[in-house]
Amino acid sequence: MSNQQDYMYNFEVTTLAGHKSWVRSVVFSPNRKTVASASEDKTVKLWDTASGELIHTLTGHTNQVWSAVFSPDGKTVASASDDRTVKLWDATSGKLINTLTGHTDSVLYVIFSLNGQIVASNSRDYTIKLWDVNTGNLVNTFIYGYENLVSDWISLPLCKIVASTASGATVKLWDVHTSELIHTLTGHTDTVGSAVFSPDFKMVASTSNDKTVKLWDATSGKLINTLTGHTGEVWDVIFSQDGKTVASASSDKTVKLWDATSGRLINTLTGHTESVWSVIFSLDSRIVASTSNDKTIKLWDAKSSELIDTLTGLRYSNINVIFSPDGKTIASSCRDYTVRLWAN
Repeated sequence: MSNQQDYMYNFEVTTLAGHKSWVRSVVFSPNRKTVASASEDKTVKLWDTASGELIHTLTGHTNQVWSAVFSPDGKTVASASDDRTVKLWDATSGKLINTLTGHTDSVLYVIFSLNGQIVASNSRDYTIKLWDVNTGNLVNTFIYGYENLVSDWISLPLCKIVASTASGATVKLWDVHTSELIHTLTGHTDTVGSAVFSPDFKMVASTSNDKTVKLWDATSGKLINTLTGHTGEVWDVIFSQDGKTVASASSDKTVKLWDATSGRLINTLTGHTESVWSVIFSLDSRIVASTSNDKTIKLWDAKSSELIDTLTGLRYSNINVIFSPDGKTIASSCRDYTVRLWAN
């Protein structure tokens, strides 16, 4: 048995209520003092992590907000909406800084580059757009052109490469500055659901309905390993922050942990009673959190694979979950219009 003393959270739950519709995403500021929640009620709300009090309600979108994210310095919030825009907000005052227009369909997701100078947005118009944060000007547009969009993912390591996925069996890597398509990662035999870079940006992991995870060399585009063992679609994948481990979540009700270098299966985490939709590591790489259709969040010891705790009381299965930067607080959201903060 591992020593779980470090992980005994003795959770107390704070419920952040105020949204009038489904909370689509939740994220901590870099200093963990603020939580941002994006909702179908057309708003983003900023909350004080310690007290749970509402700080600001960011209004201005004219349709549901799919996601929100803080800039690396925590000073700016970007939000993506069905109203086809990205909005930039001052995280301190809550004031609107700029509205980025140009997409011709819903904007699903936004992310900042590591230097905070670029924000990328992806849309149902089959494009990823890059914007200058300071001026609001459009820097570049990537057209990935899949006919039946299912899902897609963008990442901006060092502001050099974008990985995009959609309803095809490939992942595409682009040069941010030249718009050049660097690599098309081909090998999956069914729809690719997500793609994520390793912390050192040397590898890309992709998930697919073909029940596999594939690891790719981000520089050469060559396939490194195919991780097989799941018996259902793989919905999510993540690298641990130390880059040593890959975790995957599947409709087969399990989470699997893999050695990122060798591709060897380390362990299978069982206990969920329905499909596992998402998985995430704490920043110290010691804890894995998984969300499931069974309306629970499970916390696992990443080293021993032991179950640490099961967070219950959620009314719906569509759960988003994230660790605070210091790992002491977990935020979750789902369709009951609330955000929950789980802390010791």
